[in-house]
Amino acid sequence: MTHDFLIIGGGVAGLSAAARLAPEGALALLEAEEALGYHASGRSAALYEPHYGNPAVVALSLASGEYYHGSGLLSPRGVMFLDGPDQGARFRTHVAEFALTELSLAEARGLFPILNPETVGFAAHAPSAWDIDTDAYLQRLARETRAAGGEIITRARVERITRLPGGWEIAAGERVFRARVLINAAGAWVDRVAALAGVAPLGFTPLRRSMARISLPAGLDPATWPMVIGGAEEWYCKPDAGALIVSPAEEDPAEPHDAFADDMVLAEGLARYEAMVSAPVTRMIANWAGLRTFSPDRAPVIGFAPAEPGFFWLAGQGGYGFQSAPAASALAAALLCGRAPDLAPEIVASVAPGRLT
Repeated sequence: MTHDFLIIGGGVAGLSAAARLAPEGALALLEAEEALGYHASGRSAALYEPHYGNPAVVALSLASGEYYHGSGLLSPRGVMFLDGPDQGARFRTHVAEFALTELSLAEARGLFPILNPETVGFAAHAPSAWDIDTDAYLQRLARETRAAGGEIITRARVERITRLPGGWEIAAGERVFRARVLINAAGAWVDRVAALAGVAPLGFTPLRRSMARISLPAGLDPATWPMVIGGAEEWYCKPDAGALIVSPAEEDPAEPHDAFADDMVLAEGLARYEAMVSAPVTRMIANWAGLRTFSPDRAPVIGFAPAEPGFFWLAGQGGYGFQSAPAASALAAALLCGRAPDLAPEIVASVAPGRLT
């Protein structure tokens, strides 16, 4: 059997494209790991804040709003920025970029009770940020793909890709697949997949982001607290199942691998967090890391490779894969099926692979 579409990568990018494309033709999705969303998609901060990211990301995220707000996948969270007393200019830049409302420190402590008024000089908040039920979203996409006849295969690490007249042959696991179009949604591994296919890599860089789940003092319930971002986005925290997730927000280049947190980086990030709160870190419950993969200009890459019309890039979502996935997958499906995209031409051009060649 020759599939119309073969997707490599079972994270949110690949799965959202699969759900769009399965009704359009025979489709298979290959995931190297034993579970879908194993790497970056399974280690996301899971926030829909459509103003967060570079212009291309913001455009895709805003265009995803209609889907998300009708999906039942969102719950209110809000976002708060804190900065030091001597960082007024930087703070005002954040206020403008994220459409925030400046708060007094008393008002800010009403939303985030562990704010330290002795070290925080500025605070601002926006309600327009929501938690995404990422597990439910991935499960929904998988169900929609299978219901439309798409095949999802896990433990299918791609070992060989061969160009055939009018298509591709892909050896993965113990099976060999043939497809008319190959869609590269392999996250941190996208350049390696391209090289296997004989397509020039575009220079993607995986960047490690570490996370720690910490306990809070007895009597504190963070359920209604906003996500809080500190200073020059050098740490952030977010409620999670009665505890807090704290990240040092690092961007350390890494080779594609099953990422793990760096103890020293975590310690430095937790120290930056502690400097702006009144509750010291007493216990780390767990820690982990993910790889956020960026193109050279940090915008996603969505479209056919200029010199290879059967090879489609769906890559470089960075840390914004979930919040942009509905619009990104709709754009991919339109381009793959020869339809006019709903997005403005300048947005389509801003994520086209040709800009990087």
